[in-house]
Amino acid sequence: MDGGLWMYALLALTTAPPLVPNAALIASAGALAEAGELSLVLVLLVVAGSAVAGDAAVYGIGRLAEGRATRWLSRTTRRKAALTWTADRMHAHGLPFVIGVRFIPSGRLIGGLTAAIARYGARRYLLGAGIAEVVWASYSVGLGYWGGSALDNTWSSIFIGSGVSLVVAALAQALSRLGRRPSPAVALPPAGPERPADGETAA
Repeated sequence: MDGGLWMYALLALTTAPPLVPNAALIASAGALAEAGELSLVLVLLVVAGSAVAGDAAVYGIGRLAEGRATRWLSRTTRRKAALTWTADRMHAHGLPFVIGVRFIPSGRLIGGLTAAIARYGARRYLLGAGIAEVVWASYSVGLGYWGGSALDNTWSSIFIGSGVSLVVAALAQALSRLGRRPSPAVALPPAGPERPADGETAA
């Protein structure tokens, strides 16, 4: 077990920041847990916990550097559209959307920054992010664990994991729309250097 401490550290370092490709590493950790070289429970805790910590850091950066985050997200038409789209749906659909946005490309980064800029409640955001990361960690590690061999099944785990992510995101989107009415567009703070008065509004 002691020899695997470096693996836990590597898992934490590659899972906490968004946009770092680590699917193969997580699948390998699951296979090593199946072989008895790592603790399955500890692998799950490290992966899920590091991901939630990273989500909290993204949200915190968005609040502390709101002007810069807004300017970065508004720099291109595509980013600005993603910011507005995400903010509107986050306030309209709440937790189901916060959970689902984690599973779309760049969802951790865009979702966390948008939640901060749009004044979505920190505790509700972290609750949704926590649920999403537990689901993600469970199937990501589980694919490697049940695959049985990191070398033979890593790529299969990556492809299956990507497919599961899309299914989870689609289900969360479908659930978020049931019985909900469209909400008016959320007013976002300006992208200029001035930061508006701080006031958190929970959805």
